[in-house]
Amino acid sequence: MATLQNALPELPALFAALGFAAHKHAGQLRKSADMSPYINHPIAVAGILARDGGISDAATLAAAFLHDTLEDTATTEIELTRHFGVLVAAIVVELTDDMTLPKAERKARQIVLAREYSRPARLVRIADKIANIRDVTHNPPAHWSAERRLNYLHWAAQVVASLRGTHAALERLFDADLAHGLAVLGALAETATADSPRISPQLQDRS
Repeated sequence: MATLQNALPELPALFAALGFAAHKHAGQLRKSADMSPYINHPIAVAGILARDGGISDAATLAAAFLHDTLEDTATTEIELTRHFGVLVAAIVVELTDDMTLPKAERKARQIVLAREYSRPARLVRIADKIANIRDVTHNPPAHWSAERRLNYLHWAAQVVASLRGTHAALERLFDADLAHGLAVLGALAETATADSPRISPQLQDRS
């Protein structure tokens, strides 16, 4: 009860951030197999921070709810600043990829830029990667092969490597989920390879 009482002054701001994100992401779906509402992802990220990381800082949790609004909706930094203040807006800006760049360059930049994140941004990014590798392991986009899913996990590990030393418990959780994902997808990749049709040497010679 004491923990809840301590959190009460921050709840209006957190509900405002959640409501804002839900409105902005309305109609958007995740690329996961079950095509779940997009807002489920920021809720999962904030939940990982609060539940598993023990994070109670309102600005960090608000940024978790809002972290994809600049990247994936028509939201502007000015809008975020007006509603949630300079600090929250700045965290979300740190976490926003430059969507004018090719995907490969965006992914490479995320590894490099993560080293310069503020602590709140680092926390949100680790939780974001935990949520994503869980989805890629158990609820991936329907068209993603085991190899593509493994490639995502290896890239996520590179991003989190740039964030080491931020939060030991969250990093351990990431490592556990990563190891589980690699085991599951490694087995799938092996099965797919074993089940793939084999071309006889005679047919290969005719190609």
